[in-house]
Amino acid sequence: MKKSSAAVKNYYVLPCCLLLLNLANSLVGYKAELIEEPILRTLVVIFIVLCGSSLVAFVLAPAIGLAVNTLLRSSRRNGGQIGETLALLVLGAAVFWGYYLLCNHGAASLLPKIWRNA
Repeated sequence: MKKSSAAVKNYYVLPCCLLLLNLANSLVGYKAELIEEPILRTLVVIFIVLCGSSLVAFVLAPAIGLAVNTLLRSSRRNGGQIGETLALLVLGAAVFWGYYLLCNHGAASLLPKIWRNA
């Protein structure tokens, strides 16, 4: 692994994955409000978060890393350093937009209307 791809993985892909995991955890907490029983709600949230963490660690992080590295290679080939920088900015903007929606409009804004709590 090249030094630059390791830096991208450590300083950009991993934080993006953790932020996406936090968004997913917010959605799990939002949907768990539908469960009336507090102990069952807590157990369901713990189970789903554990499964989601494993999914992020073993599937999503490598997939995002591969996608980012592929995007960076093609951006670098087609647009040079500016193309590479723009590709990273687009990924960062997507994560920022998700957090903007979560913080300012609530978890329901991240879901399609049919999936929102009643």
